[in-house]
Amino acid sequence: MVTKTLVKPNAYHDSVTLMTVSSAVDALPGVETASVVMGTALNLEQLRDSGLAPTEDVGPNDLVVAVRAASEDQADAALAEAEARLTRRPTGAGADSEARRPRTLRRALEARPDLNLAAISVPGSFASIEAEEALRAGLHVFLFSDNVPLAEEVRLKRLAGEMGLLLMGPDCGTAIVNGVGLGFANVVRRGPIGVIGASGTGLQQITCLIDRLGGGVSQAIGTGGRDLRAEVGGMTMRAAIAALGADEATRVLVLVSKPPADAVARSVLDAAAATGKPTVAVFLGGDPAADAPPGVTLVRTLTDAARWAVAATGGNGEAAATDTIDARQPGRTLDERGPEQRYVRGLFSGGTLCEEALLLLAERLGPVFSNVPFDPRWALADAHQSREHTLVDLGSDELTIGRPHPMIDPTLRNERIARESADPTTVCLLLDVVLGYGAHPDPAGALAPVIQQCRALAEAEGRQLPIVVSLCGTEGDPQCFSRQEAALREAGALVYGSNAAAALAVAAIVEGR
Repeated sequence: MVTKTLVKPNAYHDSVTLMTVSSAVDALPGVETASVVMGTALNLEQLRDSGLAPTEDVGPNDLVVAVRAASEDQADAALAEAEARLTRRPTGAGADSEARRPRTLRRALEARPDLNLAAISVPGSFASIEAEEALRAGLHVFLFSDNVPLAEEVRLKRLAGEMGLLLMGPDCGTAIVNGVGLGFANVVRRGPIGVIGASGTGLQQITCLIDRLGGGVSQAIGTGGRDLRAEVGGMTMRAAIAALGADEATRVLVLVSKPPADAVARSVLDAAAATGKPTVAVFLGGDPAADAPPGVTLVRTLTDAARWAVAATGGNGEAAATDTIDARQPGRTLDERGPEQRYVRGLFSGGTLCEEALLLLAERLGPVFSNVPFDPRWALADAHQSREHTLVDLGSDELTIGRPHPMIDPTLRNERIARESADPTTVCLLLDVVLGYGAHPDPAGALAPVIQQCRALAEAEGRQLPIVVSLCGTEGDPQCFSRQEAALREAGALVYGSNAAAALAVAAIVEGR
């Protein structure tokens, strides 16, 4: 095998472009592996671990193309193809469209003065500048960018409030506005349920379950994951509650968040109660038995919230949400447990899905270590190294700097799956697969071969290795829920449409039931 690298100084490309080029180069004849990334410290560490690190000095704004191929000619061809794809300009009709595309926000508004929302996805160090320009131009903002300083978030949200605008974000992964998905969003039917989420995949899970339970969504507004922290005060969530409270098409409200500050939780619940509309709130890690204002119900899980909301609009909230698995599939009872098999290893692309599973598994299994722990005693010293029961959010900020999110590019998670599967202490794997716009076009197609290989390796070593998948999506998604489910089941995975149900299935496997 021949390993070669190419470094392009000060050549920034967005994560979607890097993922697309990496996938294309990786599929070339003779290429064993290819990585096209920005030269961040994390990316360089991962390249070193893979034996692909460049020899020259590399900075975070430099582009690195690294390939391992069967021959020198094939390695050279792979580098040339990557460079060509990164520098290629559109031709024909595409080139004409590219030439006419506005290069600045001001030019865009001159061409389309009717626009009222800006979607921003630039590196975090530049995001607040672009967001402020959009707000001062009178636009609502969907701010996908992460790694924006907290002080800047507070400043921008105060500005948005003064101007009567909505700032969704920063680090806002999902929204559905007037039926149009922004960021990582799913295709769901329209209806009377308004969802407001300080958690991207939590919002996705709830909207997907509402759709699959026969309900519909009026609006789904993301706030950014830090909105309910004490420093931010829930400014976007309260603004969204006021907007949906005045929206005649919205009859029921759903609020979702990772653990909020106590005072902020009370303020948003009071705001929801003041709308007079039935409201259900799931604050993961909170106490569902705590006092709530009249008209507001607290529940424990994302699935509970979706069912409650559908029932509140007259639907069948107790209907099955693909919560069952095929009992005929091997591995459910783990009859052939190896002598060392004790620990569950969960590898998530969705932070909220990871945290919901953490809560449910800790109740049944005791301490579960993570890079997003609820209890600081259970924090992983190194997110790349599992310890006993471990669930990792691979989409967290520290793991995605300069790299595609794992919902876009599954390469790093697939490598981690193989490593955890080879660990003789692993008794079960728990994975999430999130469909929708922005996500990988065929996540089951990328994951199924890995599942088959890992299960075959375990079987050769005399172990069963159940692999449980929490599948979040709908039939209308570009990837199609049923097709993805069938491919994963065919590979031997145990598939659930409810993240909570998947976590409880894993607990039963670990407990031997």
